[in-house]
Amino acid sequence: MSVDFYRMTRRFLLGEEKAKSSIFTYIQGLQETLTNFTPRSKTDSRRVSMAREQLREIKRYARQLQNEVELLQEKLNILEEQVGNRD
Repeated sequence: MSVDFYRMTRRFLLGEEKAKSSIFTYIQGLQETLTNFTPRSKTDSRRVSMAREQLREIKRYARQLQNEVELLQEKLNILEEQVGNRD
């Protein structure tokens, strides 16, 4: 019995490609970009500073939205169970 590594690798890579990126992945990418950016003037430095602050706010709002979504999903599951029990 032989193992087809080509097929296994292909399925792995294609499966990884189908995975959805979360907003937190995009935020992390932007944080890394801002961290690696070297401003050349005071104006650029201020812009980078403002971008970092805005990114922190975006991250905070994204966490709040994620928590709300999870709470609403739990409520929906409870409601679906109640409707299912009535049938």
